[in-house]
Amino acid sequence: MKVGIPKGLLYYKYYPFINTFLSELGVEIITSTDTNKNILNEGIKYCVDEACLPIKIFHGHILDIKDKCDLLIIPRFMRVREREFICPKFCGLPEMILCSIPNMPKVMTEPIYATSEKELYTWCKKLANMITKDKRKTKVAFNNALEEQRKTKFGIKDEGYKITIALVGHPYNLYDTFINMDIVKKLNKLGVGIITEEYVSEEQIKSEINTLFKRPFWTFASNSYGFTTSISKNKEIDGAIYISSFACGIDSVVIELIKDKLEGFPLLVLKVDEHTGEGGLDTRIEAFIDMIERKNNNEDNISTFRQHTSCS
Repeated sequence: MKVGIPKGLLYYKYYPFINTFLSELGVEIITSTDTNKNILNEGIKYCVDEACLPIKIFHGHILDIKDKCDLLIIPRFMRVREREFICPKFCGLPEMILCSIPNMPKVMTEPIYATSEKELYTWCKKLANMITKDKRKTKVAFNNALEEQRKTKFGIKDEGYKITIALVGHPYNLYDTFINMDIVKKLNKLGVGIITEEYVSEEQIKSEINTLFKRPFWTFASNSYGFTTSISKNKEIDGAIYISSFACGIDSVVIELIKDKLEGFPLLVLKVDEHTGEGGLDTRIEAFIDMIERKNNNEDNISTFRQHTSCS
């Protein structure tokens, strides 16, 4: 059996698990190609205009592999933490796909509640039942997949750079180099190192989230807020770049919460969609880094603006 996995959205965070699980079950895994211009253009043709860039791209990934597999996984992520949810578009993702793309193969659309091993195993059993009836094989595959996920190191932490920037945003915006136009490579070329939320402790992030009057319902929004506000207190971090998808309602809220909390900490918000030009993005990044360099070089200088000499 050939099982298709679209290389979009949370694939970048959970690919060790799903790839290992399916491999252990003995299926042939078909993944879509890395995101490119053709994937985007095809996705735009079939997706609703109001959707964010990552959702449009996901449609393109579906189109890339739907005719190459017997079973296609459309991940309906609901929760990865208790009392929180993923983006609303994830909840209705299978319906968006099935209503807009014709001639689909057999699909797996069961909701994923990954708040515990038990909940995740429930989803895995439903997927495995579409492939094999061997329960022991399913359990072994699940355990091996969990182990592979746990030992895989995620995130970025560059060292040896004069300037270090926190890169903030949803995982698919940070790790899909087509969406972010290979921003990590651009920053490294400018002599700037990167750190992502995986290198800040969960306790630090939770501590910052708990300062809010009301805890956000959305997992990635909570992480972005906690990470950015926490890292702003670290003197070794010079600023933050938040990569956000245009039309992302969750980001529009959390970015304002972050701005309200930061005091004098450099923050650049980059909104991306299918119309974003690389030249404009490069200019904004370069200007932001120039500002940080000037700030660092002059932080010990006291401005003479409005200083007066008394006359006696």
